[in-house]
Amino acid sequence: MAKLIYAAIMSLDGYIADEAGKFDWAVPDDEVHTFINDLTRPIGTYLFGRRLYEVMVAWEAIKPHSHVPPYILNYSKIWQAADKIVYSKSLESVSSSKTRIERDFNPKNIQKMKETSERDLSVGGSTLAAQAIQAGLVDECHFFITPIVIGSGKRFLPANVQLKLQLLDECRFGNGMAHLHYSTGK
Repeated sequence: MAKLIYAAIMSLDGYIADEAGKFDWAVPDDEVHTFINDLTRPIGTYLFGRRLYEVMVAWEAIKPHSHVPPYILNYSKIWQAADKIVYSKSLESVSSSKTRIERDFNPKNIQKMKETSERDLSVGGSTLAAQAIQAGLVDECHFFITPIVIGSGKRFLPANVQLKLQLLDECRFGNGMAHLHYSTGK
């Protein structure tokens, strides 16, 4: 059975974006990005909320002849190869290949995808991830913690949810970031 994985870069105080919606403080360096590439390579399907999809679709434009560092080109290949489902009531169309729109998040459909998929799934966008967490669908979390405190903004984890996590792995990076990999213990 495939796992549903939630991963994001966040501030030390648990935010993925500040009050203005900015996350420029979270841009990974080459070491962290290479690590993320290795982490996401086994993902077969990305489940995105609309806002995150609109940020991530930029990876569709990066082509093999682009003048970008190898770790950027590698991630673009990983992203382009995966299937993508965007959960949105307002998005009219998508601008990336291997992508479809779903209007409603249905936990039973996600569970069926987990049961039938040969590759793991990833959920992205804190609102969509909150729905998956509240439905008990998330199997693993990857916290990429940036050494910054921003005070408020968009939270990585939803409020009023209790999860007992089991540490599976951890890693420190030269830029001060840390990666914590947890199982939700289901």
